[in-house]
Parts: sequence; structure tokens; C-alpha cells
Amino acid sequence: MPHCYHQRSVNLRPAAFTDARDVANVHVLTWQTAYRDIVPDTYLDTLSAEKRELLWRQAISKGTPELWVAEAEGVITGFVAFGPSRDSDGSADTGEIEAIYVLPAYWGTRTGYGLWCIAQQRFAERGFVSVTLWVLKENLRATRFYESLGFEAESASEKDIRIGGRALKEIRYARNLGR
Repeated sequence: MPHCYHQRSVNLRPAAFTDARDVANVHVLTWQTAYRDIVPDTYLDTLSAEKRELLWRQAISKGTPELWVAEAEGVITGFVAFGPSRDSDGSADTGEIEAIYVLPAYWGTRTGYGLWCIAQQRFAERGFVSVTLWVLKENLRATRFYESLGFEAESASEKDIRIGGRALKEIRYARNLGR
């Protein structure tokens, strides 16, 4: 199991059904801040925690993806969603980080790192040997974060997507988990 350090004042735990609204709030607030100069404002301004709450309630109920939250002083400050790779070319021993989101006020506090560590531990327990994730190429804060964790961009995976009518590039990052 990997050795990970995170702030002791942050509690990392599996998400409970009652966390869905807080997870949705983190999701929307993080998108609205992180993607402000990447995704059109008109799209970001219409994001709804109410709609996201329903999606997270369903995910928590199904247990897919696996969802863990970071909590500081009773407030959910971030979450990680992960599971087996959803990619058509993903092997059975490849996991995928579907999302790591941390409230902007907690950026730089090692909360994201702690969430990554939990996912990494769970992947190892389940026998995964590698992990992938998709990120907007224009999201430099996120790409720097993932690169600091040992992820490398797979340039051949780059694909065009549209969000809010804007053409963007998404790229897959990967890393071996190592034992």
C-alpha cells in the first residue's frame, strides 16, 4: 500500500448518500472557477448543484464510481470518483480517475493529493496495475497537478470535444501504480 501524507485536519472517507448535495456543490463551484477562462461563461453560469446532486445520489447508491470525500471541520472540501477504466482500449487491470475536485479555497492544501492517495490505495487493493484519467488540455492547473503525481500525457489520445459550444482538446494521462 502506498505511503501518503495529507493534512491531519482533513478526514478522508467514503461518501455517504447524505453527502450528495455537498459533492454536487464542490463539483459545480470547482468547475465554475477552474474552467472560467476555458469553458464559456454562459455554460458555467448555468451549472446546477441540484441537477448534479441527483447524479451523485445515483452514483453513491450504485457504488459506481467509488466516491470518497475530503472533509475539514465538518465541511466537504473535495472528492475523488474512480473505478475500472471506461475506455474501449482499457485493460481489466487499468483503473480510471473519473474526477478529483477540490473547492478553490482548499487548492494548495494537499487535499487533492490526499484524495489521489485514497484512490491509489483502493486501486492497489483491487489489483489494478495502472491508472488513467482524462483532462482538458487547456486546464494547466490540473495537468501540472497530475504530472506532479507521476502521470504522463498520452499525446496519441488527444481528442476534440465541445463544451458549451466551444471546441476543446481532451487528453488522457496515465501512470503505472508500481508495487
